Amino acid sequence: MVSQITDGVKVTVQTEYQPDYSSPDQNHYVFTYKIVIENGSEHTVKLLRRYWVILDANRGIREVEGEGVVGLQPILEPGDRHEYVSGCNLKTDIGKMSGTYLMERILDGKKFNVSVPAFSLIVPYRLN
Repeated sequence: MVSQITDGVKVTVQTEYQPDYSSPDQNHYVFTYKIVIENGSEHTVKLLRRYWVILDANRGIREVEGEGVVGLQPILEPGDRHEYVSGCNLKTDIGKMSGTYLMERILDGKKFNVSVPAFSLIVPYRLN
């Protein structure tokens, strides 16, 4: 589990390998990640967009950008938290992701980026 705080907004990530959806013999590895976003600032904020950089062990790089997270653009009052689970597939058994959320302060419309800490996607047998 990794966490990072940007402008009072804390992002925590926990990953899990999904063997039932993976096919290692076909170089297809599926991971899920649970993200918790906690608004520790004094402002109400809205998550507008996401941006991901996904790396695999073959130095393959993918970038993903779009509105919200899993179809939502959550609004977080001070002290609120938002949790969601999403997934990623890789062609290798090791990779990593990092990214940013574009947030907006509701009070004045100021937009700012919140960092998502880099997190590893590793098949458990590689950890031994």
